[in-house]
Amino acid sequence: MGIIKEPLDIDFVVDPRPLSQKDKELISNFIKADKAKRQKNITAPRKKMTKQKRIVI
Repeated sequence: MGIIKEPLDIDFVVDPRPLSQKDKELISNFIKADKAKRQKNITAPRKKMTKQKRIVI
């Protein structure tokens, strides 16, 4: 995405849109569910395998 040049006689103003309580709860629930899903997918760190000594008879 590139930078948009502002014409000399026009000002671009972007204001955040206010969220309703329902929207806030939906977003919050989605974030909680996503975090829980990610925690389930995290695996335990792998242990290093040590070399076993060979016994020669």
